[in-house]
Amino acid sequence: MHKKGVILRALLSIMLLFATSNEVEAQNKGERDMSRTELCKRNFRTLFKGEALTETGNDPEMMQILQKYIFGEVFTIGNLDMKTREMLTVVSLSTQQTLPQLKAHTQAALNVGVTPLELREAVYQCAPFIGFPKTLNAISTINEVFTENGIKLPLEKQSKVTEEDRQEKGRELQEPLYGTEIKEALAGLPENMGDEASRLLTEVYFGDFCTRGVLDMKTRELLTIGILMTAGNWDTLSSHIKGSLKAGNTEEEVAAAIIQCMPYVGFPNGIKALKILKDEIK
Repeated sequence: MHKKGVILRALLSIMLLFATSNEVEAQNKGERDMSRTELCKRNFRTLFKGEALTETGNDPEMMQILQKYIFGEVFTIGNLDMKTREMLTVVSLSTQQTLPQLKAHTQAALNVGVTPLELREAVYQCAPFIGFPKTLNAISTINEVFTENGIKLPLEKQSKVTEEDRQEKGRELQEPLYGTEIKEALAGLPENMGDEASRLLTEVYFGDFCTRGVLDMKTRELLTIGILMTAGNWDTLSSHIKGSLKAGNTEEEVAAAIIQCMPYVGFPNGIKALKILKDEIK
């Protein structure tokens, strides 16, 4: 009797698995059957709690082109969830310093479940690549949205290193992904300043930032792709595409992240980044 019960439970599990699979396939088919206008309206409503394509404002034609392209097409390409898409958008807008749009997308990110801590960590991730002044501008913008939403500041601390171990902890993250390439590339500068610059990279970027809580290295590397393609920093992008793949992102996820940022940076930067990805995965 016990054996029959086990078999019955196994059969029920298999039936449930097939039912769930069919449900997902039906949902995917439903999305494929929707027009980009319908998808745009649905995604915009989810993100901004409002209506797209309203024919209002001084330039409704531009808004129609923009909204259908971003929310009706780009948001459907690849297998990224909406939270990841919005974090990528936030780092791209932070890099460009397009602060009014950053404010709108910070609210959209909160609307789709990105936590305040995740948003803050995404913006912190920009600092080593765009510098501290621009990052502080972006932090000020997201904090303004947090205050408007009744979110208490400052947020909880996420530092995981001490003065004594930040280099060691940074190296533990750096070397499996990047080895000692920067130290080697800077060797031979006067007064060992190449070694000093390499040390600062290990301690600040990998030690102070990448060890922090909330976001794992896989997510941080994917966000870094968005930052670097927005900045047009092609040599560093090539290196971080390799690092992102080693950190666990798939080639498809990296391509989708690039395309997600493309409306905010333009086709030249997007296509250039996709070509670099293509060269790296040959």
